[in-house]
Amino acid sequence: MLFNSLPFAAFFVLFFFLYWFVFNRSVKVQNVLLLAGSYFFYAWWNWHFLFLLIFSSLATYLLGIGIYRSTNPKAKRQFLNTGLLLLVGTLLYFKYTNFFIASFIVVASKLHVHTSLQTLNILLPLGISFYTFRLLSYLFDVKNGKIKPVTDIIIFFTYISFFPSMVAGPIDRTRTLVPQLEQKRMFIRNQATDGLRQILWGLFKKVVIADNCVTISNYIFDMPNLHGGILIIGVFLFTMQLYADFSGYSDMAIGFARLLGFNITRNFNYPFFAQNIAEFWRKWHISLTSWLTDYVFTPVSIRFRYYGNWGLIISILVTFLISGFWHGAHWTFVVWGFLHGCCYIPLILAGRMNKRKEVAPGKPLPSLTEFKNIAGTFLFVMFSMVLFRSASVSQAFQYYCNIFKFSSSSPLFFPLWAYAMNLFFISFMIVLEWMQRDKQHALENIALTWPKIYRWGFYSLAVLLILTFSGFEQPFIYLKF
Repeated sequence: MLFNSLPFAAFFVLFFFLYWFVFNRSVKVQNVLLLAGSYFFYAWWNWHFLFLLIFSSLATYLLGIGIYRSTNPKAKRQFLNTGLLLLVGTLLYFKYTNFFIASFIVVASKLHVHTSLQTLNILLPLGISFYTFRLLSYLFDVKNGKIKPVTDIIIFFTYISFFPSMVAGPIDRTRTLVPQLEQKRMFIRNQATDGLRQILWGLFKKVVIADNCVTISNYIFDMPNLHGGILIIGVFLFTMQLYADFSGYSDMAIGFARLLGFNITRNFNYPFFAQNIAEFWRKWHISLTSWLTDYVFTPVSIRFRYYGNWGLIISILVTFLISGFWHGAHWTFVVWGFLHGCCYIPLILAGRMNKRKEVAPGKPLPSLTEFKNIAGTFLFVMFSMVLFRSASVSQAFQYYCNIFKFSSSSPLFFPLWAYAMNLFFISFMIVLEWMQRDKQHALENIALTWPKIYRWGFYSLAVLLILTFSGFEQPFIYLKF
């Protein structure tokens, strides 16, 4: 079920009614309903992989208890290693087996070695990258004494499979979600209405912006031998599509969770207003950045702490190589991650990697320096998306080369009004988010002070636009990761 589909709308309305009006007598009963609803939501896609999710959850639940109860450090390490072998091994098998096989075949052919190996027909389980990272963080935190193991198996299984955020994030930590599952939830009207506004904004970004951008960007990326400005348009629209799609999903996940009485991790903080790449990654896919910082960058940087800036550079590059590889089993993602890591090097050498500065505080417009920094960061991010979108490194390289081949007769392929419509909606999104850059989401208080007729007119127009463009029902991009 997609958040932007009628089956999910019917599911959530029924679930919401049962959750607050039938199963509201105790938190335990509500948690049982949450677990059942989450498993139904997951099984709707493919019920066979529900057993993998349950097995991974059960194994991690038992291993966490084993780690905590063991008094021998060696035994604790063995329990942790068992969990790592199981979880990482499962992720590697489903997501990366064909990548390794294909890479081996290519290397063998270049060495003129014959091999009968072939790629396998492996279906990637929905959300496996996200719930695996959630399970791994749980084991690490129990091993490091940051949390105690969850002994209530219903709460633990619900934490892992919590349907608003399980298949595409945010990657909530145990300390964020489990305490909320342990205590009784209250329906708070202001929180619920703000959740509805965040869902509305997420749907608008997904349906009106992302799903309209995809038509043009896909056509441009899939057409060989294009050149010049049309390729710049293609990567610009893909960048906007990816942001509106993924941040739209995150907004909806947070909004649906708030309707159920939960506050989950914020995943985007207006990243296109970042003034350097470090700030960008503190604002883009925040839960993944935080996860990689805690469980990859910090341990590696401690190991290389005696090497000064070189140690920091190595730690950053390792972290971003893993980040790229996490995104997909293609060399394009590895190169993409490496390039982003390399952009940290000037910041590290200048001692500005961790410096944080709010952009244009209390001002309607950024200063010239801020605008230059924002534009430079955005252009790097945008052009790096050629790698993110391309099917191979060679295709991405050809795309980059063709960008510089300008021609006065470049075809547009689509009518001008299609480009103008996309540009209008993208501009509206950027302007609204700039105005609300100190808020949790763009509709947090945008119309609360308006007369009711104008406020509801604004909401109604947004709903009308969503309904107008809702026939596509494009899947969310990050569901495949």
